[in-house]
Amino acid sequence: MEKDWYKRMCFYQIWIRSFYDGNGDGVGDLYGVYEKLSYIKSLGVDGIWFSPLYPSPNADYGYDISDYRNIHPDYGDLDIFKKVLSRAHEMGLKVIMDLVVNHTSDEHPWFLESKKSRDNKYSDYYIWRDAKKGKLPNNWDSLFEGKAWEYVKERDQYYLHLFAKKQPDLNMDNPKVREEVKGIMRFWLDMGVDGFREDVITFISKRDGLPNGLPFIPIANGLPYYKDGPHIHEYLEEFRKVCEEYDCFQLGEGPMTTPKSALSYMTGKKKSLDLMFHFDHMMADCFMNEYIQRPFRLTKLKRAFGKWQYALAGKAWNTLYLENHDHPRIISRYGNEKYNRESGTMLAVCYLFQQGTPFIYQGQEIGMTNIRLKSIDQYIDVSSKTNFHTFHVKDSIEKRMARIHASSRDSSRTPMQWESTRNAGFTTGTPWFYVNPNYKKINVSDEEKNPESVLNFYRKCIAYRKNSDTVLWGSYREYFKYSNKIYMYEREWKGNRLMVICSFSKHTITFRWPKKYRDTRKKMVLCNYSESKGKEIELKPYEARVYELT
Repeated sequence: MEKDWYKRMCFYQIWIRSFYDGNGDGVGDLYGVYEKLSYIKSLGVDGIWFSPLYPSPNADYGYDISDYRNIHPDYGDLDIFKKVLSRAHEMGLKVIMDLVVNHTSDEHPWFLESKKSRDNKYSDYYIWRDAKKGKLPNNWDSLFEGKAWEYVKERDQYYLHLFAKKQPDLNMDNPKVREEVKGIMRFWLDMGVDGFREDVITFISKRDGLPNGLPFIPIANGLPYYKDGPHIHEYLEEFRKVCEEYDCFQLGEGPMTTPKSALSYMTGKKKSLDLMFHFDHMMADCFMNEYIQRPFRLTKLKRAFGKWQYALAGKAWNTLYLENHDHPRIISRYGNEKYNRESGTMLAVCYLFQQGTPFIYQGQEIGMTNIRLKSIDQYIDVSSKTNFHTFHVKDSIEKRMARIHASSRDSSRTPMQWESTRNAGFTTGTPWFYVNPNYKKINVSDEEKNPESVLNFYRKCIAYRKNSDTVLWGSYREYFKYSNKIYMYEREWKGNRLMVICSFSKHTITFRWPKKYRDTRKKMVLCNYSESKGKEIELKPYEARVYELT
């Protein structure tokens, strides 16, 4: 399965609830996606990644699935999904689905049956354990909501949930569960989808005996016993065989993974994934998760970028992203809201010209930013509420709310800002969640008319990388490694060189070319400001430049 079509692509992620409401009920849906397919195609992307579309009680907004073979009624039905899929394919867009099989909803029929007794057909579909000396089965923590165990009276046992209480972990050691997963994959592949993004897939195999997490790891106690577990590769090999029957690809999400670990999935005779989402570069302003904040450090960001570019070179393929449904908006984190256009376009350059397959999250391409609600009660995200009530509780409410403003996943889930009209043009009804008040300044309609907008700059970047073998296939070399103001890297392919220069400073700074390139002929092919001349360059706040060197 050495297909490489995914290497040439750029994907657009849709978190459907907030994308576009096509029927006026206040919730984004597939009817809205169908209406906006031309817009998506206009970006220059080649594919769509749908976050979960399945029926769900929405304890974790779609990542708690109650039916894997249907569409949530809020979003439409299988008929409109097939219509979207068919039209996307006609337009040359691939479509990949979220495959969430570490856990289900506690309202899934499997779990409803499993919790009834210890001896029914589904009793071993989940991970159940007796109390240990009157206490929890082990000391593991949930990543979302307290301890990792929840008691069920009917069985007089606890079930494991690495995430929210309403997300019980499946028992992947049960071969019947793996057969269910393969059946789900075939259901959507037979319909015509082009692959899967596999949610926290590196967590699906737990250590035998489920030992206590020692030494203690804050937030993720027990992690070494469920990350990259003992049977992970054999289970993924089974799923890979299904994909080998189709022209599709697999992208795995690997929280807290390393390049070495990722390579074990993406290389070798038992290669089970084509791409891997990691989180290293999302930790440049925090520790472990976004709520435990630290000052942003460009050197930390560059170290993460470089580590993956160098480690995977010639061995596997990188996945490039700065935003998705799990992280707050990147301009509010690594950029500067006062320099929205400048920092938004610079951030686009800093990652889109690396080697790998880029992903753009809805709203990222117009420079959407974090929302700042007044009360924690206005937020919906389960992890945000847990963080607020668990960490830094001695701080004032104001300080804790400031952390939420900077860290909440809800900031990436506000309705897409289409127009400067009521509700940002997202819906004719009442939006399901708060619209960011800055929609009158940041919206698709206004940016379409402005050739210098964030939106049109993304289009330029995508168009350039699609037509550049140097960007697609070239080697990566970083300069000024220890600079806290400049991120500069070179791409080289068959003698052709490209230089990317990004300023992360809100001040004008002077940049001097590396000595070996001071007399080299340079052609600037992209810039978010007008060009300066000379051996020394004056970089304006958040300026980004791309040069072809000859």
